[in-house]
Amino acid sequence: MSHEKGLLISFEGSEGCGKSTQIRRIADRLEEIDHRDVIVTREPGGTIIGEDIRHLLMHADSSKSILPETELLLFAASRAQLVREIIFPAIENGKVVLCDRFLDSTTVYQGVARQIADDPVTMINQFAVGEIIPDLTIVIDIPPEVGFERIKHRVSDMPDRMEQENIEFYGKVRKGYLHLARSLPERFFVVDGNGDPEEIELEIWNEIHARFYSQE
Repeated sequence: MSHEKGLLISFEGSEGCGKSTQIRRIADRLEEIDHRDVIVTREPGGTIIGEDIRHLLMHADSSKSILPETELLLFAASRAQLVREIIFPAIENGKVVLCDRFLDSTTVYQGVARQIADDPVTMINQFAVGEIIPDLTIVIDIPPEVGFERIKHRVSDMPDRMEQENIEFYGKVRKGYLHLARSLPERFFVVDGNGDPEEIELEIWNEIHARFYSQE
């Protein structure tokens, strides 16, 4: 393993892209070959305070009136707690952290799709994460209409506030992620989310293995 400290791998993509499925699969693979603890967490959430913020952002009746600037600050508050309570200590102790969304979600959702200016988004993001940047960010890319259809056909959960956005919003989110990935190719890896889950898993795993485990 090339890292003395732990690893942070974030998973990004628009609603319905299949992040949660792939995170579970990759966590299982990591636990097989890497004998360190694997921590799976999510944004917003991951801590008691973060989960309270998640409910406020996603499910509370009052969330319908949240303004873009308020949304930005609430996401940042959840992230600041998660970084300091969970992610930073885990990395310092040599653990592998898989995070369902991280700072790039704010850049894309609030910065691009909500059209908040770049400077405050960047500044607030940096304040929230401190020195913690993912070693690798996986973007699972799907067309907006595919995500839209997947969410409509979910039977288990009521759609949250983000999942209830329109297809134009989803299109902005997708463009934002692809632009970020082109801008930072050393950190991002984009995988086509339209394929079979096993094939997507293998593609993601091959990238992780090549970057962090191939020299063992």
